[in-house]
Amino acid sequence: MPCERKPMRYGHSEGHTDVCFDDSGKFIVTCGSDGDVRIWESLDDDDPKSISVGEKVYSLALKNSKLVTAGSNNTVQIHTFPDGDPDGILTRFTTNATHVAFNSTGSRIAAGSSDFMVKVVEVSDSSQQKTLRGHDAPVLSVAFDPKDDFLASASCDGSVVVWKIDDQTQATSWPVLQKTNDVSNAKSLCRLAWQPGAAKVLAVPVDTKVHLYERGSWDHVSTLSDDLGSQPINVVAWSPCGRFLAAGSVGGLLTVWDVSSKLCVERQKHEKGYTVCGLAWHPSGSQIAYTDTEGCLGLLDGLAAAAAKTTKPQAPASKAAKDYDDLFDDDDDRLMDEGLSDANSPAKNAALGNDDDDDDDLVPATGRVRNREAFLDDENSLDTGSLKLGLDKYREDDDDAGSAIAAPAAPAMPLRPVYEGPMPTPPQKAFQSGSTPAHLMHRFMMWNSVGIVRGYNDEQDNAIDVEFHDTAVHHAMHLTNSLGHTVADLSQEAVLLACPSTDELASKLQCLHFSSWDTNKEWMVDLPKGEDVRALCLGQGWAAAATSALMLRLFSIGGVQKEVFSLPGPVVCMAAHGEQLLIVYHRATGFDGDQALGVQLLQLGRRKRQVVHGEPLPLSRKSHLSWLGFTAEGTPCCIDSEGVVRMLNRSLGNTWTPVCNTRESCKGKSDHYWVVGVHENPQQLRCIPCKGSRYPPTLPRPAVAVLPFKLPLCQTTTEKGQMEEQYWRSILFHNHYSFLSSSGYEIDEEGQSQAQKEQQELLMKMFALSCKLEREFRGVELAELMTQSVVTLAIRYASRSRRMVLAQRLSEIALEKASQIQEEEPEEQEPDDTSARRTSGYGQTEVAGGRHNHRHKQQQEEEEERGEELEEEEEEGQEMETEEASENRKRLNPFARGGGSPEKPSPKPVTKETRVNPFKVLGSGKSSSSPGQPRVTNVLDSMTSSRRLTPLSGSAGKPSKTPVLKPLAPKPKTKTQSTLLHMRGTKAANKKAQENAELAVDRPKRPETPPPATPADNTENKKPKTGFQLWLEENRKSIVADHPDLEETGIIKEAMGRFRILSAEDRLSWTERAKGDATDVKKRKRGEEEGGGGAGNVNGEADADESSVKKKKALDPSSKLSAFAFNKN
Repeated sequence: MPCERKPMRYGHSEGHTDVCFDDSGKFIVTCGSDGDVRIWESLDDDDPKSISVGEKVYSLALKNSKLVTAGSNNTVQIHTFPDGDPDGILTRFTTNATHVAFNSTGSRIAAGSSDFMVKVVEVSDSSQQKTLRGHDAPVLSVAFDPKDDFLASASCDGSVVVWKIDDQTQATSWPVLQKTNDVSNAKSLCRLAWQPGAAKVLAVPVDTKVHLYERGSWDHVSTLSDDLGSQPINVVAWSPCGRFLAAGSVGGLLTVWDVSSKLCVERQKHEKGYTVCGLAWHPSGSQIAYTDTEGCLGLLDGLAAAAAKTTKPQAPASKAAKDYDDLFDDDDDRLMDEGLSDANSPAKNAALGNDDDDDDDLVPATGRVRNREAFLDDENSLDTGSLKLGLDKYREDDDDAGSAIAAPAAPAMPLRPVYEGPMPTPPQKAFQSGSTPAHLMHRFMMWNSVGIVRGYNDEQDNAIDVEFHDTAVHHAMHLTNSLGHTVADLSQEAVLLACPSTDELASKLQCLHFSSWDTNKEWMVDLPKGEDVRALCLGQGWAAAATSALMLRLFSIGGVQKEVFSLPGPVVCMAAHGEQLLIVYHRATGFDGDQALGVQLLQLGRRKRQVVHGEPLPLSRKSHLSWLGFTAEGTPCCIDSEGVVRMLNRSLGNTWTPVCNTRESCKGKSDHYWVVGVHENPQQLRCIPCKGSRYPPTLPRPAVAVLPFKLPLCQTTTEKGQMEEQYWRSILFHNHYSFLSSSGYEIDEEGQSQAQKEQQELLMKMFALSCKLEREFRGVELAELMTQSVVTLAIRYASRSRRMVLAQRLSEIALEKASQIQEEEPEEQEPDDTSARRTSGYGQTEVAGGRHNHRHKQQQEEEEERGEELEEEEEEGQEMETEEASENRKRLNPFARGGGSPEKPSPKPVTKETRVNPFKVLGSGKSSSSPGQPRVTNVLDSMTSSRRLTPLSGSAGKPSKTPVLKPLAPKPKTKTQSTLLHMRGTKAANKKAQENAELAVDRPKRPETPPPATPADNTENKKPKTGFQLWLEENRKSIVADHPDLEETGIIKEAMGRFRILSAEDRLSWTERAKGDATDVKKRKRGEEEGGGGAGNVNGEADADESSVKKKKALDPSSKLSAFAFNKN
């Protein structure tokens, strides 16, 4: 019996449902636990009529335009049909009415209730009632004998009773069911059914079998069973002709038997394995409608054709078959898979199997051919049992899968070995992202970030409406759809439409290029015969169409045919963004419910290239692709039917990272989110909530909701997990900046620096948390991810927390990062000529290494301020000595030279002058005293200085434009730039020659001279004073007057505090004054630099020789680093 299982439709909320057809078969009527009755014109009806009946409806019956319902309000109500107007209450019970049924003529109804009663009521006069008492538990179901003499009822007391209606007595009773206390706890609903017409037998579902009892004698005459059925049968229904009996089970199995031959002629599995609780035959016998306990409605179509073909079995064959069958064990029948045909095996269909527990887990159990009639060689073998072992065509559609029974077979075939491995999954059909199914009369053909394309195909009109979110792009359009277009795409430039081919016409591609500046805005292309457009998309200035001939055709937006290439498999979906084209296709056959999809990503700019080369597209288990597209920023995205959103992670080798699960936001199982757009900045998933369905109706216009993203990291309820998730999500969602800048697009630099700032903030918070939890190793791991300036903050934080070992480790990382920055910069500069360098050194986006230099400065300042906030939270009462010791360690170790430092410890006593100078030198990245010399200066001096300037090692590899650095040694900007560029060249050379000092001598001297400036030079105050120093000189007396007992360190500390309290304007005015003093110092200083160069280089050489033995690695970067920092200021 070749039949097609239609895709399920959501009809009601979760819970018990029931279904029936009207007398003409024009309408399907369903009821559910939401209290509604819905009238469907067909399974595709998007707007079924709804009648609200009560709180819950347990059962319904329909005859002669009268709709009767039994519900939780203890009544049996009647409504007119199809209008749905209330027509009174037929009868009442003291508790829920559980089931209702009409007699064959529609003149009376029978109803059962949880109060153990069964009532028979005349429809025309509800006062004429008969009450049948005798059950000891709630009534499960009732059924009228077609001749109207008897009524059968099943109850939770375990009995099935046949009543004589007229004298209200029991004709017979069979204790065949399991006893329960309530309908809700019953293993089966036990819906009884009398054979229509002849009314010879009553069908009673008993566990996994159906017992047939003869009318009159009430003998158990036959049993229908299916070896596949491992779950209790819930409901049975006879075909209108009385030849076939359909049954729906708790595990979702639907079975149809030919009663006379007792053969199973049809098996279908519910697509999700839910319990079938409602079953009804179409009056023509060609369809079976069924509903499940999740509120869904399904349809099996095409049953009549088979019924007509099936020959009437001859008795000898049946007998022979029975005898033959008895030779074999009974547990071999298996159904392979809901998607494949039963025609693959004989008659009762061997080898086809499904575990009822695993919804749609397509795992077959053992299978040997069961019905031996297939190879009986007597003249009677040509009956329903003799079926071809022909293989059904492998279907393209996962929804349309059905099973079939072949026509009477030719000579019987020998028994074949049966395949027992995993079953293939029907491949999903091609679809257009942002569209609803093509069979709907009113549908979305496209909903994307540009606008909405709606298709209407009803009696009045076949048209397409195009509406733009921004009417500045174009006004709305109404197009007549005379060609029958089924796929569409919409961009800022054009509308692209395509229709399938017919017997007379070829498949056509039509483009309305509304942004064209000429008057002909429309073009059309006919595809070659036999080739249909399956998917299409619009990029920037181009269009692409994938066809049924496994080809992809590119066109310009004006209609010029461009490249054509073959696809590795049938296309599933396509998407475009700018110059990118994303194609998903079937790369192979999937198994066990999985789809095997491949993905290609092409770049169609001037340099055309393939970015993703047909790698497998990851999907959830047993799911299919439901949306494919790009984020607004151009990152490929896909969403599967389980609601998992995945984004291409370009920074991790083009892998796919799950960023959201829309199912987590759904309230009910039957709710879904229909996605219309993805944005990375701000992070938004724009989608339409669909209650009880997978896609929205066209009217009223659905509202768009916004869902947040969340990476599926572990333990996101903890503070650590939350910060980790935020950090990695920020990294992933800001990858597009580097992609766009490398592709030559302008980017939002402010947004990028904000993102980097946010990431570094999160790292610092995680670092602080690790310190609190005493996870120092984890702290070092986090520091590896930080920028150099933030590592400096971390060092400061670690020292404040008295974690000296951690501070030491971090200082090594800071040093490493400084040297990396120095190495990267010359590499970036080398390919360019000098004039190009001058601009790029400051403004260019550096994708590979340091990104934006001037942005880095702003970041450093912000990070320092954050560092101070963090520090101020620490206890203030720590002893000075500890702080000094930690500061010594922290500041000096990163740059401690091997043995001989060019700076000799100064033998002078610490005077006022020398106290001020260390402050200045520290600011420029050097310490004036060697590690051996005791320091009297307070740790806070250096902190404040590094805050006012740049952090200790943060200044290393970066030229600066920020005003914060100017007070120390302002120089004309152009000269600073050229100096820095020369110096970078020097560094590159140093890198190549490792420790070769001669190269340093050959280079321009100026950048190399500052490092060997001795403490003696510094103490002479040849450098201009900072604003703070000027302020301190003027205000020293007042501080000493207020605090006469303070030592020098105390005075500086107090001065720091007071200077910090000043308003920004006041501090700036002091800085400006310091600048004014600096101008005349500069000329002298330059002359001295020229003179001092040679000595500095010699010192440098000696330094290199000495330390190459001890700390070769640490020496080079730090000498470079201090040189750079000093010179910059």
